[in-house]
Amino acid sequence: MPALRTPRVAALALAADVVAVLVFAAIGRASHEEAAGVGGVLATAAPFVIGLGVAWATPWVRSRPAGFVAGGTVLAGTVVVGLALRAVFTGRLPLTFALVTLVALAVLLIGWRGVSAVVAEVVDRRAARSTRR
Repeated sequence: MPALRTPRVAALALAADVVAVLVFAAIGRASHEEAAGVGGVLATAAPFVIGLGVAWATPWVRSRPAGFVAGGTVLAGTVVVGLALRAVFTGRLPLTFALVTLVALAVLLIGWRGVSAVVAEVVDRRAARSTRR
């Protein structure tokens, strides 16, 4: 579908990915009763945003940013690089944190792509029905 490769779609997909990582960081901080300030959320999100940037540098994400292959690539890059950097910054990496990170970011980064695909399908079907009339 050529419409999924426009610069606007790429910008919206990148924005959605960044928001997903920020939401992940904010929820994590809130669940541990850490300060909810913007600075704290940004500091928590920083290693994962760097991982997100690494993933976005790949052709798999840039070629079709709203697709599921891109979502998997973004998830892998965000989690692997983010956890590695966090381990370097904090000196530790609890397995439970790694697992929660993987699941939460999968829901957020793949989830919005799933919702987007369903909405696009509904819009396409409605457009097809209206052109047949």
